[in-house]
Amino acid sequence: MNQSNFDPNKISPSVYGNRRSVKGEIVALMHATYENRGLDLIGPRSRTLTKDEIHELMITDEPEAAPGGRADRVSVIAFFEITRGGLAVVGDEVSITGTTLGELAGYDLTHMPNHMNVVVKRKSLAAPKIKIGDEIIISRKI
Repeated sequence: MNQSNFDPNKISPSVYGNRRSVKGEIVALMHATYENRGLDLIGPRSRTLTKDEIHELMITDEPEAAPGGRADRVSVIAFFEITRGGLAVVGDEVSITGTTLGELAGYDLTHMPNHMNVVVKRKSLAAPKIKIGDEIIISRKI
């Protein structure tokens, strides 16, 4: 495929088949909420998350947050280290210690190459009860 003709909006969820879950561990807790953060969610719906990378975990209560869009109302809740790499796709379920956090909304590259912002949609910006060492899992919705 010619890169100049690539349109990430033409990639539907049906393109992605079975895949293993991405696993990680919470390594730092954060406590910041923004009403006008201005995250630019990149167009691509998938990212590979490689073992030993560390990324920032954010939540948004904006139902329209999606690839190619923005997220303003966000809470920064943690940094997590990838312990088992894989492919994460928008719409995947994100859980921490077995409790669903929300649905993967997209990715923001503001701080790259240091880390990527992984944005999760949920109904509330209220911080979940998490602690250092908790397991995070990003898995395909069945």
